[in-house]
Amino acid sequence: MNSLNGRAVLITGASSGIGAACAYAFAALDARLLLAARRRDRLEQLAAAIYARHGVEVRTLALDVRDQPAVEAAINGLPTAWAVIDILVNNAGLSRGLDKLHEGKLADWEEMIDTNIKGLLYVSRAVIPGMVTRRRGHIINIGSIAGHQVYPSGNVYSATKHAVAALTQGMRMDLLGSEVRVSTVDPGMVETEFSLVRFRGDEPRAAKVYQGLTPLAPEDVADAVVYCATRPAHVNINEIIIMPTAQATATLAVRKP
Repeated sequence: MNSLNGRAVLITGASSGIGAACAYAFAALDARLLLAARRRDRLEQLAAAIYARHGVEVRTLALDVRDQPAVEAAINGLPTAWAVIDILVNNAGLSRGLDKLHEGKLADWEEMIDTNIKGLLYVSRAVIPGMVTRRRGHIINIGSIAGHQVYPSGNVYSATKHAVAALTQGMRMDLLGSEVRVSTVDPGMVETEFSLVRFRGDEPRAAKVYQGLTPLAPEDVADAVVYCATRPAHVNINEIIIMPTAQATATLAVRKP
């Protein structure tokens, strides 16, 4: 098991859901945390709670991954003590709407593409060169079952997660021989703010997504992420697909009345 004591972990989309659960999971293993998200108030609350529980160093970055100059400035502007990023968890991502392609909203498409694909690229481009120079590091991308199986009206979101899968493979090829590892963790249904964001705050509609079954919790996904990060240096976990027991595919799930 690879020790994470003192290692610096950058987590994007860290203010809630899977990102926040990853932050707690890495803190429990004495890693130092760089937490990035748009909502500064949520980040500060999370940082204080993690420090109170685990006593690890936490630094926050109020950052929109869609803003390439801001991403570059934030990474390049880190103080010396934080400049060495050992693990990058590319978690920032979202879905907007559930429309047929020919009825989709352009603004929704652009937000998903800019966050899920371009945001991941911007952060990776800023962080990976340092890992290559040091010949040490690990990129863990948070994908989705939607990156393996397209589902009705999931068109553009599924396309962005297929892109994450392709980029993960491309990273692994390009980094071969650098000692930098690349993994992807691809969940099925996870009960987070995901559906609430997708349906723009429509709580009853969001609740129906998980009705009648037990979905994954963010902590379940965080366990898989930490598993990837703690393997011996010669072991790379290429891909983990993690699903609720009640879900077999992107669209096939059993629900109890």
